[in-house]
Amino acid sequence: MAFDGTWKVDRSENYDKFMDKMGVNMVKRKLAAHDNLKLIITQEGNKFTVKESSTFRNIEIIFELGVTFHYSLADGTELTGTWSLEGHKLVGKFTRVDNGNALNAVREIIGDELVQTYTYEGVEAKRIFKKN
Repeated sequence: MAFDGTWKVDRSENYDKFMDKMGVNMVKRKLAAHDNLKLIITQEGNKFTVKESSTFRNIEIIFELGVTFHYSLADGTELTGTWSLEGHKLVGKFTRVDNGNALNAVREIIGDELVQTYTYEGVEAKRIFKKN
């Protein structure tokens, strides 16, 4: 499938402002800017496995399209939500457990890049990945 592969973060847009809006302190934001995030994505039907590897942690997330699951961001923020496929985009709709605010994410292939777009309280950020 289109998302399958090993993806390494190449650059970010507005990521510091996004993390600030999320309540991530300055020290963690500076560290996150250099997290060397790598994603290994595999899809089998409606089931996705995402292995995240970064300077801070290595985890494996398994989710099925449309099925609610629990996820913790690297800074410890707890989320619940779902991923769905809308055309050629993976659309994530999540709710923060601590305050009930919405965090939305979109993963899409643009050219030869995986672009992850995050939106939280009106702030949008992107992380752009290159295939390894």
